[in-house]
Amino acid sequence: MLINERVREELRNGATPQAAISAGYEHAWATILDSNVTSMIAGVALLIFGSGPVRGFAVVHVLGLLTSMFSAVFFSRGLVNLWYGRRRKLAKVSVGQVWRPPTAARASARHG
Repeated sequence: MLINERVREELRNGATPQAAISAGYEHAWATILDSNVTSMIAGVALLIFGSGPVRGFAVVHVLGLLTSMFSAVFFSRGLVNLWYGRRRKLAKVSVGQVWRPPTAARASARHG
C-alpha cells in the first residue's frame, strides 16, 4: 500500500511512469524498513523475556516479518519490473486514480 501511494504521489508530481515506479519503491523503502524494525524489536524482546508459547509466537512473528518484508518489497518490485520494465516508454501505470487538484478550466466545466 505504501509503495502504491508513493507511486501515485510521484505521478501527481509529473514524473514519467518508469521514474514514478523507481522513486516510489525508493521512497517507500525507509518507511517499510522502519515499521518492520520496530515490530522486530518487539518480537526479539518477546523471544528473550518470554517463555513457552510466547517464545514460539515470537519466532513465528519475526520469521513472518522477514518473509513479508522480502515478498512485499523485493518480490513485488521484481514483478513490477518484469511487467513494466520491458517497455521503454509507458503511457500509464495502473495504480488507481491519481487525484490532481482541480484547475479553473476543469472546475468551470463541471459546474457550468
